[in-house]
Amino acid sequence: MQPSRDIVGLLEIMKALRTPETGCPWDVEQNFASIAPYTIEEAYEVADAIERNDLNDLRDELGDLLLQVVFHARMAEEENQFDFGDVVEAITRKMIRRHPHVFGDAEARSRGMAKGMWDEIKAQEKAERLARRRQNGSPAEPVAYLDEVPRALPALMRAHKLQQRAARVGFDWGQAGPVLDKIEEEIGELREALQERDDVHAAEEYGDLLFAVVNLGRHLGHDAEAALARTNDKFRRRFDFVERELTKAGRSLDEADLTEMETLWQRAKTEAG
Repeated sequence: MQPSRDIVGLLEIMKALRTPETGCPWDVEQNFASIAPYTIEEAYEVADAIERNDLNDLRDELGDLLLQVVFHARMAEEENQFDFGDVVEAITRKMIRRHPHVFGDAEARSRGMAKGMWDEIKAQEKAERLARRRQNGSPAEPVAYLDEVPRALPALMRAHKLQQRAARVGFDWGQAGPVLDKIEEEIGELREALQERDDVHAAEEYGDLLFAVVNLGRHLGHDAEAALARTNDKFRRRFDFVERELTKAGRSLDEADLTEMETLWQRAKTEAG
């Protein structure tokens, strides 16, 4: 087996890895559920390479993500459900259908018009999927409106998308002011839960507070996941400064007290950004 630029080579590698008698024991034991966390992890590593503007890493991470698609497709093929070719055909059909202004006679003079056509066609596809489920004997009840937001998304991202989707049908405040009031209300309820020493209630109110803060970011035009990621980087940068300065002074983080670290932290805010 040799490295190849042809996708067929990758498909053959996965087939060999999944062959029970001669393949890799670990790969053979996997299933859709066990591989799903790796699929999510690889997607994040792609995003990390983009964030760092490391195109060499991006090439490798995209390969790792592609491997996940091939892995899932191979397991489905083993169950006689679909194969990699079916995956490719499905996405090419979808992209052609959702871009009639590129591959058909429709006209889209603006980004908004293109997005409108995309949403309309996506809604048609949803109705068709529901009809197929009914034909296959699946429960006939319509899928709930918010079910299209994947449960496996990171919680902050999922909160943003749930709110965004609810807003499309008018379930939303029109401006940020009422959201700030809601945040203050949630803080008050969290204080009450803490005073009552009710851990279960406090955890619930803490979640409500986070949800409200995500909503504020959405109204301000800021994605909570991205905003928190920037703050995480800022915290890491400043804490690294504190650690370096302590090292220069011949001290470790364990040896320093809070007052000493706080003094360095204030310096980090101006010197480390």
